[in-house]
Formats: sequence, C-alpha cells, structure tokens
Amino acid sequence: MPRAPWRRRRTTDSPRPAGRRWAGPLRRSGTIARQVLWVRAGRHDGGLRAGADRPLIERRFPKRRYPRYDAEVEAIVPVSPAVVPAPLADEVAAIVPISPAVVPALPVDEVAAMVPVSPAVVPAPPADGVAAIATPLLPGARTAARRMKFVLVNGCTLASLILGMLAIFLAMQGEVRPAALCLIACVACDGLDGALARRLGVASPFGAQMDSLADMCSFGLAAPVVVYASLAGSVPPAAAAVACALVASCAAIRLARFNVSPKDGRFFCGVPTTMAAAMLALTVAIGLPVSGLVLLGGVALLAFAMVSSFPYAKLARLVKLPPWVWLAPVVGALVDIRLTFALVVAGYLLSGPVLWLRQRRTI
Repeated sequence: MPRAPWRRRRTTDSPRPAGRRWAGPLRRSGTIARQVLWVRAGRHDGGLRAGADRPLIERRFPKRRYPRYDAEVEAIVPVSPAVVPAPLADEVAAIVPISPAVVPALPVDEVAAMVPVSPAVVPAPPADGVAAIATPLLPGARTAARRMKFVLVNGCTLASLILGMLAIFLAMQGEVRPAALCLIACVACDGLDGALARRLGVASPFGAQMDSLADMCSFGLAAPVVVYASLAGSVPPAAAAVACALVASCAAIRLARFNVSPKDGRFFCGVPTTMAAAMLALTVAIGLPVSGLVLLGGVALLAFAMVSSFPYAKLARLVKLPPWVWLAPVVGALVDIRLTFALVVAGYLLSGPVLWLRQRRTI
C-alpha cells in the first residue's frame, strides 16, 4: 500500500485508531479538505496561476487517487463576478472555471433588489398607487373658522407686500412722501399679522416664511428705493446707490439670520428690518433738515446696525417702561417733532452698544 502524504503523529498518551476500516476514510476525507485549503491559500497569496502551480498540486495529490478533484473544487468554491475585481477576472476564470448554471449573469435591477441601497444615496421611487402626502399649510384642526382666520392673517401679510410695491411705483414717479407713507402702512401691517396670528391661534411655519419674504420686498427693497429717490439731487447718485444697496444687502442678511437663530423674548440681535424701515420712512416723511451727506451717513450706519450683534430692546419691552420715560418724547414732539425724532432714533441706536457693554461687565 502506498504511503500517505501526511500522517498524524502519535504521542505516548494519544490513543491508537481503532483499526484500518475507520482510519482509511478519515485519512481520505482529511486529504480532500487539505486540497481545498491548498487551492484557497494559493488564490489568496496570489501565487496560483494557470499552468504554473498545477503540476505541484498534481504531484502532491495525484489524480489517479482522486479522479474527481477538479469537479469537487469547482463545485465547492464558486466564484461570483461581483466579488472578483475586473483586472483579475480572466486569471480567476482560468484557475477556477465558472459555470453559468452556478452564477448566472444578473441584470442591474435584480442586483439592486438583492443588495439594498441606502435611500440617502439613491432615493427609492414611491410605490405604485401611493400618492405623496403634502404638508398642510395650517397645522391643527382644519375647520372653516380656523381657515377664515388663517386667510385673514395672511391677507395682512399680502397687504404689506402690495403696499411695498406701491411705494416703489410712487418713488419711481418722484412722489417720495406718499411712498414713505406707504412704507409706514407696511410697518403697521407687518406688526398686525403677527399679533393676529398669535391671538387667533393660527401661527404656522408657512406664515412665518411668507412674512419673511414680504418683509424683504417691503423693507429690504422698497425702503432703499424710497430713500434713493429722496436723496436725488442732494448727493452723488453713485454714493446714494451704494448706501441703498448696502441697506438691501444687510436687510437680507438680517432676515436670514433671524430665521435660523434662536429667538430671544427680550432683545433683538441687531436692529430689526421693520424698525429700520420705519426710521427711514419717517425720516423721508417728516423731512429732516439735514444735509444729504449726513443723511447718507445715517443710512449706512443704520444698515450696519441691522447686521450687528448688539442687543436692542423689543417694542413690547419698550411699552412697559415707566410713563415718565414716555412723557419727554411726547412733549418734545409737540414742540419740535423733527428734533425729537432724531434724538429718539439716536438714543435707540446707542442703546445697543450700551446694553452690550453692560452685559460684558456682568459676565
């Protein structure tokens, strides 16, 4: 009997196999397992090539003893073309032939169905017969009364937008004071729609976004156009255009920052666009007796104040001030409304840096 290529070594304490009838099949099964491991080790090491290491395997495991060697290896180790890299496909096919019955060529749709893809990479199409559910504009109960309230609130927002467009048309025709009065009406409508939404309980994300867009049109575009028309002839047109463009840019930045920033119930972060537009509209409406260059500098300062990080008190906080604080502006307005307005605006603009310094000292 030829000697087996490998034999287990027995020690003094290892039991002897119980006869040849049991040891023969064990040696043959172990040899087949070593053949498979030998082929796998050669493939992982990269040393198994077609026609190169085949004589070594045949010499170590002759075919006369194991005539079904190739068929067993081919059936035990199937290779998938989705796993093997493209440059090595030919070499692997030469080493281990792939049967079409074992690994059929799958279309792309079936492969995508077998291997689920993350919806963040490839969004899954909606199922047949399932309609996309739109987000309701008015959250909560959708009764007829609430819908009427919702329409009323958004009607105030649209009124502010239309008045802003009317102010632009009047300013283009040279009627700056009526245009300034339209801006003041825009300010009133902007404050009214927010108060009504909270009062009637119909506040919604749609209303907040619509209010922000209306503010950009009325206060970010209409107010600079009215100011530009009022400065015509007193300052160079290029300087007036730069100052008004600065107001529009800062208003857009201020509104975008307000939409994404956490809300503070006591102070604004920078001068709000509504209050800045009210200051500009009242300045044009009452006609401050100042030179054009001073007015141009005040417009630029107001634009920077909108995007600053200084805390400015909200109107609800100003209303709660003691009555004697409001007595001085009322009396001053009866004496000289222009001077009183200029002092109130200057005091409000200076209150931001003062509050900021006070907060820094307390920290």
